Amino acid sequence: MLLTIFILGSMGSGAELLLLNHVESLVQWIPLLLILLSFVALGWHAVRRTPASTRAIQGTMVAFIAAGLAGFYFHYQGSAEFKLESNPSLAGWRLFWEAIRAKAPPALAPGVMIQLGLIGLAYTYRHPALSAVPNTKLKDEGE
Repeated sequence: MLLTIFILGSMGSGAELLLLNHVESLVQWIPLLLILLSFVALGWHAVRRTPASTRAIQGTMVAFIAAGLAGFYFHYQGSAEFKLESNPSLAGWRLFWEAIRAKAPPALAPGVMIQLGLIGLAYTYRHPALSAVPNTKLKDEGE
């Protein structure tokens, strides 16, 4: 169920970012590239459920969370700059509240990346592949 939620959420978020033309700078490509990377890791995991493929998913999910936190910063900065252009007298808490409530760019929208990352980490939490014992023969087996 968690994997389905993650896949649907990622597909929806990726489509929304593309429709919003969230590709104007290298920084704006990060969430799209992470979504693509997550599908590569999930594809690997679908083919081979190994500890390495599970760790790849976990690493990608940590990157989702980091990107979401960075996104908060970039969206807030963009909103604050825009608000200051329209009203240079804004400062302190007043600037903060105006920027955080702005519709473009929405300051809290990157929270979706954090949410998706947490869902992906929940999917891999205590995943059976992490405790799998490799299928190797012991030296003295059969003697």
